[in-house]
Amino acid sequence: MNGRHVSRAAAALVVALACGAVAAPPAAAQMAPAGHPHGRMDAMPGGLPRMHVEGQIAFLKTELGITAAQEPLWDKVAAAMRDDVAQMRAAVAQAQAARQAPETALTHLETRARFAALRATGEERFLAAFRPLYEALSAEQRKSADELFAHGHP
Repeated sequence: MNGRHVSRAAAALVVALACGAVAAPPAAAQMAPAGHPHGRMDAMPGGLPRMHVEGQIAFLKTELGITAAQEPLWDKVAAAMRDDVAQMRAAVAQAQAARQAPETALTHLETRARFAALRATGEERFLAAFRPLYEALSAEQRKSADELFAHGHP
C-alpha cells in the first residue's frame, strides 16, 4: 500500500471518528460512564476521545479541498460535527449525574437506547449538512470524498 492509500485510509478513520460513525460492539458503543467497566462516556465508539473535533474538521476540510465558494456549505457540515459532539457531551454529563443508584438491566438498556438515538440523530444531521456540500463539490473533490467515506463512514 503506497503512502497515498495509507493517507486515505487514515483520513477515512478520522472522518468516521469525527462523526461517530464507526461501528462498535454494543457495550463499547454505549460509551459508559467513567469508572464503568466498558469505558468512558466521553469517548467515541471504540474508546477514542471526542475532544479533537476541531482537528478532525480541519483535516476533512483540507482533504476535500474546500474552496472559498463552498465555505457556506462547509460551515454547515462543521457545525453539524460540533453539534454532535456537544449533544453527546451533554448526554454523557446527564447520564453520569443520573448514576446515583446502582445500574439495573433496564437502566443499562435505556442508556444504550438513548445513546443509539443520539448517534442516529447525529448521522441524520451530518447527512443533511453534507448532502448540499457534496452536490457542490467538483468531480475531483467528490472522488476524494468517496474515497474517504468508502468504508461506510458518514
